[in-house]
Amino acid sequence: MLLSDKVTGGVVAVLGGLAFAYGSQLPPVPGQQIGPSAFPMVIGAGLVLCGGLIMLGIGHRFEEVAEADLASHTAPEQLAPLPAWRNWLALLPPALLAFYALVSETLGFLPTSAIMVLVASLAFGARPKLAVPLAIIAPFVINLIFLKLLRVPLPGGILPFPW
Repeated sequence: MLLSDKVTGGVVAVLGGLAFAYGSQLPPVPGQQIGPSAFPMVIGAGLVLCGGLIMLGIGHRFEEVAEADLASHTAPEQLAPLPAWRNWLALLPPALLAFYALVSETLGFLPTSAIMVLVASLAFGARPKLAVPLAIIAPFVINLIFLKLLRVPLPGGILPFPW
């Protein structure tokens, strides 16, 4: 079933409006200019903007041009639909989120996120040559951002952050 751009754009815009409204009600943190309300409000405003653009059909011409360009450079046998099992990949991100919620306190952020990045990368088609270094480096960078910039400690578990 295909939904029109007006419906999907409207849903995205409504979700963005709800995120903005919820974020605006979060209390400020004393002594800080940017509190917990900033992130949901920025994301909500972006979703409202994108949803509105989708509803208006802005950018639809670019999709048609890209599809025509792809069809002119690709043999018909390469445009075959994906196997049915690939449709289940849509459930992988929520499953990984549930995995993080259940395991991160015990295992720690670094090993848990390394497993998540590796599984997601391989499932979505990355070669192991790229997926393994990404799974090793990305958790350290994310943990560093949370610790140093946001000052939010992440679970240490069996392998705490080295500094």
